[in-house]
Amino acid sequence: MSLQTAIMTALKEAMKAKDQNALTSLRAVKSAILLAQTESGAKAALTEDQELKLLQKLVKQRKDSARIFTEQNRLDLAEPELAQAEVIAQFLPEQMSEDAIGAIVDAVIASTGAVGMKDMGKVMGQVNGKVAGKADGSTVAKIVKSKLS
Repeated sequence: MSLQTAIMTALKEAMKAKDQNALTSLRAVKSAILLAQTESGAKAALTEDQELKLLQKLVKQRKDSARIFTEQNRLDLAEPELAQAEVIAQFLPEQMSEDAIGAIVDAVIASTGAVGMKDMGKVMGQVNGKVAGKADGSTVAKIVKSKLS
């Protein structure tokens, strides 16, 4: 089942259940999908990789907003953002553990012969290709930095 179909099904269920948080989150995802499809130069349908990147971006936006609201002691605004991030994250594949990411990073470092921070871009590109959708980019960057330094 495509992401768009899954979102529409979940949206109908949220409407029936009168779950405002889920409705807001799912409408944001639907809107982002429609915007991505109607961009100039875009194809009619999004690829699975594009859908994953879109979902990750939406989750990251909400987590960043929640972090900022928390720093400003606005928990009343942070909680809905985190709840929306959880609703959107349901459509992402299960996230990899840091140990699993570390193993992939070690393998890429060994195969590329990376020795220092100057090779971080080369390592990041290959690791991100292997863990696409299954790991957050900032987590991957943190692990790569620790292994290369």
